[in-house]
Amino acid sequence: MLEVAIEVARRGGAVLMEHRKRGLSGVMTKTTDTDLVSDADRAAEELIVKLISEAFPNDGIVGEEGALTKGTSGRRWIVDPLDGTTNFVYGFDAFCVSVGVEDDGGPLVGCVHDPVRGETFSAAREEGAELDGHPLAPAEISQVDRALVGTGFSYRSDQREWQAKVVSHLLPRVRDIRRMGSAALDLCWVAAGRLDAHVERGLAPWDHAAGALIAAEAGAAVRRPDPAEPWGLVMAAAPAIAVELFDLVDRAEQLAGPRPE
Repeated sequence: MLEVAIEVARRGGAVLMEHRKRGLSGVMTKTTDTDLVSDADRAAEELIVKLISEAFPNDGIVGEEGALTKGTSGRRWIVDPLDGTTNFVYGFDAFCVSVGVEDDGGPLVGCVHDPVRGETFSAAREEGAELDGHPLAPAEISQVDRALVGTGFSYRSDQREWQAKVVSHLLPRVRDIRRMGSAALDLCWVAAGRLDAHVERGLAPWDHAAGALIAAEAGAAVRRPDPAEPWGLVMAAAPAIAVELFDLVDRAEQLAGPRPE
């Protein structure tokens, strides 16, 4: 399953790069006027779903751009064909393909492919995480005030306003904040030690299904949202700072006041 996840993620990434060469087309909005989708998203998802269905015809599939197959195997593939569509549209080189698999035991397999850098992050449950065949490990950092923390923001303006308040409480207490625009890549960068942590509320399952598993299998501490929570919080951090950082984020959210849903 991991081999297939890697293969389909890389082939999806090739579709994205081909569309990039040809020029943007079919750019539309989805949930809000700032939530973009393009022909590249749709074409990559169509290919990925086709390849998964051929390899595992009894598995369920859910894709960000509408793919939905229930399946009968008890496994479900969770696909984001282009995480970072806004970056892709603007020519900002931070986007990826994310392919995860879950079963009744939770996340099972994950692959995140960065087609710009030609990097493939992957993991399987209880088997560790790798970047192009090399083992991953999070940063060896023990002080929260030295932590470089990735984050992201909602497409809804009222939620972004509240998130800005959270960041205002968090920023003075860490080294700095980075907002790259792809949660899946941020989580993988925590796994690789390029970020010390990633904190983001409101991610969809396809945003973190693969990246959170990769971070966890690399050795990072990971907190996933309760599926019943409508605007859940995902956090991943180097293990030595995780408890303190997670508490700091919880306090920052409390200080930000009532959370919009």
